[in-house]
Amino acid sequence: MPRKVLVTIQFTVSVTLIIGTIIVFRQIKFAQNRPMGYNSNGLVVLPMYTSEIHAHFDAVKRELTKSGTISEMAEAGGPPTENWSSTSTIEWKDKDPNLSVDFQTMSISFDYGKTIGWSFKEGRDFSKEFSTDSSGLILNEAAVKFMGLKHPVGEIIQWYGASNKVIGVVKDLIVQSPYQQIKPTIYYLTTEPGGVMIAKINPLAGAGKALSEIETVFKKFNPAQPFEYQFVDEEYAKKFDNEERIGKLATFFAILAIFISCLGIFGLASFIAEQRTKEIGIRKVLGASVTNLWQMLSKDFVILVIISCVISAPIAYYFLQEWLQKYTYRTEISWWIFAVAGVGALIITLLTVSFQAIKAALMNPVKSLRSE
Repeated sequence: MPRKVLVTIQFTVSVTLIIGTIIVFRQIKFAQNRPMGYNSNGLVVLPMYTSEIHAHFDAVKRELTKSGTISEMAEAGGPPTENWSSTSTIEWKDKDPNLSVDFQTMSISFDYGKTIGWSFKEGRDFSKEFSTDSSGLILNEAAVKFMGLKHPVGEIIQWYGASNKVIGVVKDLIVQSPYQQIKPTIYYLTTEPGGVMIAKINPLAGAGKALSEIETVFKKFNPAQPFEYQFVDEEYAKKFDNEERIGKLATFFAILAIFISCLGIFGLASFIAEQRTKEIGIRKVLGASVTNLWQMLSKDFVILVIISCVISAPIAYYFLQEWLQKYTYRTEISWWIFAVAGVGALIITLLTVSFQAIKAALMNPVKSLRSE
C-alpha cells in the first residue's frame, strides 16, 4: 500500500507539471501570435546621441536609398519596442474632469509610418503636403476607446494649452509587454532631433552588408559617435524571455518527475510480478494468453494514474489560473490540456509496466510453479 501511495503522489506531481508546461508554452505562443501592429522585419534602430545625423537627414537617407541599402528611414523619440515619454496634460470634449489620464507619447518625423509599416483604421498619415500637420495628432485605437470618441478624425485635443487636431487613427502597436493591455498613445510630428533613427533595410541588400553601409555613411556625417544598432524583431523577442525560461524550467522538472515516477512504477511492477508468480503460472496453465496477463498486471497501475489525474487536475487549474491572472492578454485553460496530460501519463505508465508484465507473462509456468 505505501508503494502505491508513493507512486500516486509521484504521478500527481508529474501530471501537474505536464499540464503546467503545456499552459506556459500556450501562453507564450498566444502572445507571440498577437498582431504587433507594424512590420518588424528588417527594421533597425540606431541610437542618436548628437544632432549631426538629424542635421543631414535628407543627405543620409538619399545616399542609403540610392545604394539600395534601405527602403525607408525616419526619426523618432524612441524605438518601437519601448516607451520613453508620457503625458497627463490633455483635454478633450466631454472629458470627465475626475478621469485620471496617462497617455504614452511618441515624437516622430515624416515617413515614420512608412518605415515601420503601421496600418490606419481611420484618417491619414502625416504629410509634407499639409502645413497644418505640425499641430496634428495621430491616435492609436486604445486612445480613441479611452477617450470615448465616436468620430475621432477632426476632433480637437488640448495639449499643454494648444489646440491639436486628430488627423488619423492607427491600429494598436505593441510597444511594451505583449501580455498586457495596450496603452493609449499619441503620435505627434516634430522637427527636433529624435532619440533614434529607424531604418528599413532593403531585403535585397542583406543585413550584414546593409549595416556596414549604414555605418560608413553615418561615420561620414558623424565620425565622433560610436555606431550602435538594434534589430527591432530581436528586441521584441526579448519580451518573451522570462516566460520562455519558466517554460524550459517546467519542461525540465516535468521530465525529471516523469523519470522518477517511471522508476517507481518499474519497481512496483517488478514487486507485484514477483508476488503474483504462482498466480501467473496457474493462469497460464489454464490457458490465459500473454495479453490477458498483461491486462491483469496493468490494471492496477491504470487505476493509480487515473487517481493521479483526478487529484492533479484541480491543483494544476488553481495554480495556473492564478499565474495567468497577472497577464491581461492571456490564453484559456482548455479541457483538452488535461486530457492530453492524462493520456500521456497513461501511455508512459503502460510502456513502463509492459516490460515487467510481458516478461512475467512469458515465463515458463512449470518453472514458476516449481520455484513457488
